[in-house]
Parts: sequence; structure tokens; C-alpha cells
Amino acid sequence: MPSALKIPMLAVLLLGSLPAAAVDLPPGRAAELERLVLQDCGSCHGLTLKGGLGPDIRAATLAGTPPASLAHIVLHGVPGTPMPPWHPLLSEAEAQWIAEFLLKGEAP
Repeated sequence: MPSALKIPMLAVLLLGSLPAAAVDLPPGRAAELERLVLQDCGSCHGLTLKGGLGPDIRAATLAGTPPASLAHIVLHGVPGTPMPPWHPLLSEAEAQWIAEFLLKGEAP
């Protein structure tokens, strides 16, 4: 691997493993995002998020996954799968909030 790529890749790995800071959202936005997770994400991942068309995204299954990695998947989707990119509708902070919400296990 060229040395110019080693440092950025190392930075991504290190940053992805750091604990995420709590995300501050405008009043009411957290409730909207929670509904989005339960309804929109639940339409593929199952209404209890145990899996369906998409995989199980409950906290126990996601344990150990860096929040930044989950936020990236939310924003950019997963090519070659039905997981769409949500970046047209969500900000990076909102994707981070969703990642933290899923990892905390606050969803049903």
C-alpha cells in the first residue's frame, strides 16, 4: 500500500473506534428520527428490527460496531444491497444520532 494512503486509513480506523459524543438535535428532532427508525428502517429490518429484507439491527447484534461506521452506512447505504443512502434526507449529525440510538438499544 502506498504510504500516502496508510495515514488516512489509520485515521479512519482510529476515529471510527473512538466513543461518539452525544449528538445535540433541535427540539423534537430526536422523536422524528426515532419514528423514522421504527417505521422506515423497520419496513426492511423488521418492525422490531430483528431482521427481514435487511439484517438484524438491534443493539446486541451491532455491539462493538463503531458508531461512525453505522452512521456511514445510514448516510451512504450499502452498494449492491437494498440499503439506500439516506444522505439526501439526513445530516451527518442525524445519522450519528441514529447510530447511537441503535447501539444504546432504545428501539424495541
